Amino acid sequence: MLKSLKGLLALCLALSLALPGSLVFADIDQASLDAAKADLQARIDANKLSGAVLMVAQDGEVLMHEALGYQTVEDEVPMSTDSIFRIFSMTKPVTGTALMMLYDEGLFELDDPVEQHLPELAGMQVFVSQNEDGSWETEPAEHPMTVRELMSHTGGLLYTPPLSNGPIAMAYAEAGIMNLPEVTLAESMPALADIPLAYQPGSQWVYSISVDVQGYMVERLSGQPFDEFLKQRLFEPLGMEDTGFFVQPENADRLAGQYRPTEDGSLQRTDTGAFLQAPKFLSGGGGLTSTAADYMKFAQMHLNGGELDGVRILSEEAVQLMRSNQLPEGVPNIGQLYPGNVFGLDFAIVENPDAYQGASAGTHWWWGIAGSWFWIDPVEDIVFIGMIQNDDILYSLQVHGAARAAIYR
Repeated sequence: MLKSLKGLLALCLALSLALPGSLVFADIDQASLDAAKADLQARIDANKLSGAVLMVAQDGEVLMHEALGYQTVEDEVPMSTDSIFRIFSMTKPVTGTALMMLYDEGLFELDDPVEQHLPELAGMQVFVSQNEDGSWETEPAEHPMTVRELMSHTGGLLYTPPLSNGPIAMAYAEAGIMNLPEVTLAESMPALADIPLAYQPGSQWVYSISVDVQGYMVERLSGQPFDEFLKQRLFEPLGMEDTGFFVQPENADRLAGQYRPTEDGSLQRTDTGAFLQAPKFLSGGGGLTSTAADYMKFAQMHLNGGELDGVRILSEEAVQLMRSNQLPEGVPNIGQLYPGNVFGLDFAIVENPDAYQGASAGTHWWWGIAGSWFWIDPVEDIVFIGMIQNDDILYSLQVHGAARAAIYR
């Protein structure tokens, strides 16, 4: 049985939130901060990265907030601590937080079927095979996808190409799902009902468009457009002035360029005009832009058990649910790409520190496809924010690992 009983949560909360000061085992020394900074600077000097912003806090005190390299290489515009970044999948914990705010209001339970709140997704079948004429062979779902499964990437959904491949992923693309410039959440999410689930709900962990469905669910439950909900209920209360689904015109000169390292040792600019005007599709899975300082406020709120500077965003119960393992029985982890990690509600969670550069058990984190990343360590009371704009995914994972090794050395 999944560990969600409120009596157990009360015990977990008493252990993990009641005395945060007593849980700090080690201070980050200056040498560790210097090592993290030096590693990034060396990569910038080698033309592997254009620039970076690092922000590190412990016990609520900012220990480092520094900009390195260039915001745009070709113009030699220096990176600034207030440079704005496309954070892509770092949007996911934000969306999960929005949905859990509605959980706190009693509008759903985690084991509710998703179709209870989004009836247009009722009766989804499960993929078996595809016929030559493009029709599906399917079987009934053993149970309807639950909200818990939706929030832990175990509900049967995939991503659009290239993050997922095969006939289901191609069907998403052909149906216009996640067509950011042309369709809204309300226009595209119901199309999922015509496409089978890729696997039986609760049987696998597969990174997916489920967080975009969560954004749609926020709209349905709250009665507000997703962007308005985030602005009014989350960004404004936390003072996240530079976070949104696009960069305001007056701030366009602060948007960092995105680059791909090339074989000849140069950096190739890859970003287009996206994120400079409001999209129709408000992607809860990857649509936000933000700064290191804004995201620090969001992450520190989570570390504090749901509040920041006297403003409560989430209940302590909701925070604990998000940072507790929610994988179903029979799904032991989230795969070889993230050794030692399980999954909560829109956060990965370190279960085995030895497999993950010594990051504390219970550290919850995620990253964006352009390389930006963060982690929240509730044992040593650390928040780490790293902002880069890099198209080489595997190289970004190396950068993340080096930063963890520096901080936890």
